[in-house]
Amino acid sequence: MRPKINKNKSGFTLIELLVVISIIGMLAAIVLVSLNSARVKARDARRRADIKQFQTALELYYDNAGQYPVSGGASSPNSNWSNSADGSWTTLQTTLVTYIAKLPVDPKPSGSGTWPGTVGAYGYAFYSIADSGCLAGQWYMIVYQLETASGPDSGVTGCNGDFYQYGGGGANTTIKTIGTRVR
Repeated sequence: MRPKINKNKSGFTLIELLVVISIIGMLAAIVLVSLNSARVKARDARRRADIKQFQTALELYYDNAGQYPVSGGASSPNSNWSNSADGSWTTLQTTLVTYIAKLPVDPKPSGSGTWPGTVGAYGYAFYSIADSGCLAGQWYMIVYQLETASGPDSGVTGCNGDFYQYGGGGANTTIKTIGTRVR
């Protein structure tokens, strides 16, 4: 006698497959969100490191030249600035080539503007020109934007005594204004 063959083979039903696929999809979404926040933190860490390198190059330049390089030529916010989103950054790079191989640019330059803080725009802006009451190159200011708010914007006092704080006075801001006081 032949053994009976069960024609009703067991397997996954369509419902079971859909449940498994939806669970895998939810887990993948959670992983992607976690990776995205890690990327944001990494870009912010790189921005801080870029600015430190930039400041070191500026200080080395000052030690040799007796002044900071004069800024200018940016399209935004005005021509007194040097901005990493336009050709004025290349001019500043030429001045600092002895002190830094390549001026940093933001790891996520994007948005509808070139000035840090305009809708989704990330970049670095440098300012050092003659103001009333001081000579050119005796102080500087750098403005940049983080993706995650982190502490207050400390601001900078310019040579004319004006206080610049582009991130505002809040306890937690994404826009940072740093620099040096008049020497």
